[in-house]
Amino acid sequence: MAPHQVIEELPIAPEPYAVELVLGVERLGDKVSDLLSLHATGWAVDRMPVIDRCLLKMATFELLDELEVPVAVVLDEAVELAKSYSTEDSGRFVNGVLSAIAPKVREIEPEKTSAASPNWLE
Repeated sequence: MAPHQVIEELPIAPEPYAVELVLGVERLGDKVSDLLSLHATGWAVDRMPVIDRCLLKMATFELLDELEVPVAVVLDEAVELAKSYSTEDSGRFVNGVLSAIAPKVREIEPEKTSAASPNWLE
């Protein structure tokens, strides 16, 4: 079942931004997957832990299409969710992939994308 069909069949409507993320990932799916494949060195997208893959897809969509959301916020939220809900190494993995993607899709300096950097500002 396609993501938009799942949303349509939910008994309770999800939050509007959740719908926007799901539909956005569906709409830009090929571009998002291509960026992930290119920047997740050593990992096939379909072999990533499912939580990491979902977080990376949502965050990559936000980087591409939700330009009012600052890069710092996109990365921080994805990293914190990965730390909370995925594997022990997921936070670092998600940060690394998104830190590689962000300067390619937004006009920012690469050193300003790492969540590990104390000077992480946008």
